[in-house]
Amino acid sequence: MRWLLIWAMTALPALAQQDKAGEFDYYVMALSWSPNWCELEGDAKGSEQCETRHDHGWILHGLWPQYHRGFPSYCNTNERAPSRGQTNAMADIMGTGGLAWHQWKKHGVCTGLSAAHYYELSREAYASVTRPSIFRKLDKTVKLPASVVEDAWLKDNPQLEKDGLTITCRQGHIQEARICLNRDLDPVPCGQDVVRDCTMKDAVFTPVR
Repeated sequence: MRWLLIWAMTALPALAQQDKAGEFDYYVMALSWSPNWCELEGDAKGSEQCETRHDHGWILHGLWPQYHRGFPSYCNTNERAPSRGQTNAMADIMGTGGLAWHQWKKHGVCTGLSAAHYYELSREAYASVTRPSIFRKLDKTVKLPASVVEDAWLKDNPQLEKDGLTITCRQGHIQEARICLNRDLDPVPCGQDVVRDCTMKDAVFTPVR
């Protein structure tokens, strides 16, 4: 019992120093292929994002502050929480206002920015890359190597390098393209814990509905 008390007394000050708003090394912009998310879980949730009238392809999952190893989350901040109007206004690129709220609560609070500035920066980051149009030309579900998705991103975005982009998979599906950016939103190499490319040769890719 005594050693546990000693550990707690020494660990608490270190924990208290972690995850301070505004203290991070770079951003990870995560772009999710909406049809695959809807296929895996969104339809079952009845998510508004999956309504065919929205025609979502690559949507912004989030803009995440990142350390060179690990990432901050749920930081204390003096900034006011976003209004419902602010979160709903992000649905055009994020799918739903609920996702925009969650991203602020977990990641945005760690940027040191106001909610309005965080969402503005998120839009700027989203607009800074070209989302490959080739995937919108699919008329049926296909299986392809994850490397093909990465190559398409690199082809349409010559400013990106392979070490600044990673493609992730989930449950056999292409999940996200994750792009690493500095605070000015210029591409930078990703940390080793971010560069974990999917190596699947037959990842499922669902077409836009």
